[in-house]
Amino acid sequence: MTDKIDLRVLDSGVPGLDTILGGGLPELSFNIIGGAPGSGKTTFAQQMMFGMATPQRKALFFTAMGEPPVKMLRYQQQFDFFDFDKIGNEVNFISLAASVEKGNYDVVLTEILEAVRQHAPALVFFDSFRSFIQGARGDQQEAAALQIFVQRLVSHMTSWNATSFLIGEYLAEEADQNPIFTVADGIFWLTQHVERNAMSRKIQVVKMRGQKQRSGLHAFRIDRGGVQVFPRIIPEMAPQRPAPLATSERLSSGVPVLDEMLGGGIPPGYSVLLVGPAGSGKSILSTEFLDAGAQNGETGVVALFERAPDQIMNPKLKAMVDAGQVGMVTVRALDVSIDEILYELMNEIDARKATRLVLDSLTGFEMALSPEYRDDFRESLYRMATVLNAKGVTVVMTSELEDRYGELRFSPYGSAILVDAVIMQRFVEWESELHTVISVIKVRGSKHSRQIRIFEITDDGVRISATPAPFEGVLTGCTQGRTG
Repeated sequence: MTDKIDLRVLDSGVPGLDTILGGGLPELSFNIIGGAPGSGKTTFAQQMMFGMATPQRKALFFTAMGEPPVKMLRYQQQFDFFDFDKIGNEVNFISLAASVEKGNYDVVLTEILEAVRQHAPALVFFDSFRSFIQGARGDQQEAAALQIFVQRLVSHMTSWNATSFLIGEYLAEEADQNPIFTVADGIFWLTQHVERNAMSRKIQVVKMRGQKQRSGLHAFRIDRGGVQVFPRIIPEMAPQRPAPLATSERLSSGVPVLDEMLGGGIPPGYSVLLVGPAGSGKSILSTEFLDAGAQNGETGVVALFERAPDQIMNPKLKAMVDAGQVGMVTVRALDVSIDEILYELMNEIDARKATRLVLDSLTGFEMALSPEYRDDFRESLYRMATVLNAKGVTVVMTSELEDRYGELRFSPYGSAILVDAVIMQRFVEWESELHTVISVIKVRGSKHSRQIRIFEITDDGVRISATPAPFEGVLTGCTQGRTG
C-alpha cells in the first residue's frame, strides 16, 4: 500500500488551541481531557463541541454525573459559545447516571451504543468518564472488568468514524498506570494554581498523534467568551543583525541631545531599557520617543501597567492616543501571564502596523503577573523582547530603580544584558537641591557617549544639557558638595 491517507484537521473552536495543536484537532482522533476539579474541563470540552458541531457533523455529549444535564447547561449557557439553536439538532445531551448507578458496565455500554446508532454522531464526549468507574459497584469495580469495558468502548469508538473525548478528573501521574492513556491519540491536561489572591490556569498537550504540537505549559483564561488559550511564544533563532551605525538609519528618541549621546539615535528594532527612580521623568521621556515617531508618520503602542486609561496625566500622550497615532494596552490585573500580555500587544501592534512600543513600566508589569510567573520574569522578559524585536518593533521599557546614591545599579532584574541599549537616570543631591542626571550605559554594536548630563523637564518639554554635569565626586557616592 503506497497511498498516503491524510486525515482532516478540525478547527477546535477554542482561540489559541489550534496553534499549540500544530494546526487543529485531527479528525477521528480519540482524546482524553484530564485535570483536577474546577480546572475548566467541561467548559473546555463544550466549547470545542459547539465550535465543531454542524448539521453535517453532529455531536453527542454523554454525562455520567448524578446531576441532570439541565443543571449543567444552566451554567454553561452563560458563555458566549453556547448556541441554543444547536441543542436537539447538531448537539444532543444524554444522561447515563441511572445506568452507571446500577453498577453494570454491560448496561452502560448497551445504552451508549444505542444512542450512537440512533444519532450517528461525528463528535462524542463522555463527562465525567471517571464517574463511570466510581459509580459502578460490587464485582464490576475489579480491574479486569474495568479493563474489558474500556477496551470494548474504545474499540467501538474507533469504529464510529467519530472524533471522541473522555473527560475525567485524572492526575498527571495516572498516565503511567491507567491503560486508557496508552490507546489515546491526544491527551490534554488542564491545571490551576492558586497563590495568595491570584489564580493561574495552564493547559498542556501531552501528546497528539500525527502532529507536532507546541510543547510546554500554556496559559489560558476563562471569561464570558469561554476558554482562551495563550500559546507560549518561543523566539525563533535568526541571524544576528548588524547594528546600523549611520545616523540616517536610526530612530530619534525625541530629544536631539539624547540622540547625540546614543551615537545618532536608536537603531531600528532595538530594545531600550530606560531605568531610574520614581519621579525622574521616565514616562515623559518615553512619550517623547512616541511623539518623534508620530511626527515622522509612524504609529506606536503604549502599554500601561500602573495606570488606567482615564489616569493619563501627560497631555502629549493623551493627544496622540485620541488622534489614533498611538494605541493603548492597559493591564492592571494581578493574575495575568506573560504570553497573555504579549498576545494583546501583538494584536495591537499588528492592527496599527506599529513600529514603536513603550512598556511603562516593568515594575508594574511584574506586579500584574500572577505570582507563579514572577519567578520566571527575567526569562519571560527575554522572550518578549526577542519576539518584538524580530517583528522590527523598537521597544522602550521603563523600569523603576531605587536610587541609593552610593550604589550604582543598572537594573532591578539583572535585565541590562537582555536589552540592546540602557539609558539611566539618577538623582543627585547638590547645594540643597535634588537634580536629575542622565547617561547612556550601553548601545550594542555602537559607539556612544559616556558623559553624564543634566536632565530637566520644562514647560517646553525635556531638556538635556549639552555639556557634562558639574557634580564632580557626588555621582560616585562621595560626600563632596553634599548638604544632607
